[in-house]
Amino acid sequence: MTDTHPGAAVDASARAEATRRSYDTVAADYQRLLADQLEAVPLDRALLAAFAEGVATGDGPPAIADLGCGTGRVTERLRRLDAEVFGIDLSPGMVEVARQTYPGLRFEVGSMTALELPDGSLGGVLSWYSTVHMDEDELSSAFAEFARVLAPGGLLLLAFKATAGPECERRRLERAYGHAVELDVYRWAPDRVVRLLAAAGLVESARLVREPDPEEASPQGFVLARRPRAA
Repeated sequence: MTDTHPGAAVDASARAEATRRSYDTVAADYQRLLADQLEAVPLDRALLAAFAEGVATGDGPPAIADLGCGTGRVTERLRRLDAEVFGIDLSPGMVEVARQTYPGLRFEVGSMTALELPDGSLGGVLSWYSTVHMDEDELSSAFAEFARVLAPGGLLLLAFKATAGPECERRRLERAYGHAVELDVYRWAPDRVVRLLAAAGLVESARLVREPDPEEASPQGFVLARRPRAA
């Protein structure tokens, strides 16, 4: 199913609940199937390394929040890069798997659109495909929260499913990781993503689109953005 009108999706609260329920269901198999996925994509690893270095050498606080961290596999990758990092995810099931798998890391249940974090408390925000189930209104809310919790000069690394077609495509996913799910998956034109980030006060530093690997259904987009430093 493809829908080029972001507003056609179901009510945001119902969608969030369906997303939470779906990821609670798939959590164990998600980790089993994807734990080592980054080993096959050196470009993705390089982007994460550049992001971690940018936060570490910046003039803001060193802490990075992996927002929508899932089972913590990318949080752990950042820790291996010596980042001061913790994870937040909407799904209690995913957080439980993360805590069991990576007991040395901190994981919390929370929403990207209503973060319980102080203003300007982070040097970095990672959103690694964690906004793919959000329509435009939710995406704008999440980006506003990212900007709020970043310190001036702080960095965001956003990974998302990209499209070269319309500005947004919505597809319905009813089975994933061996389970029945209820998920809308959004693909965004990079130009549209950058405009939404700019509206939230985040300035593009770099972007990249790579062609899909054999296991991927669409191009993969990446944007590095910064909260401007105080004047």
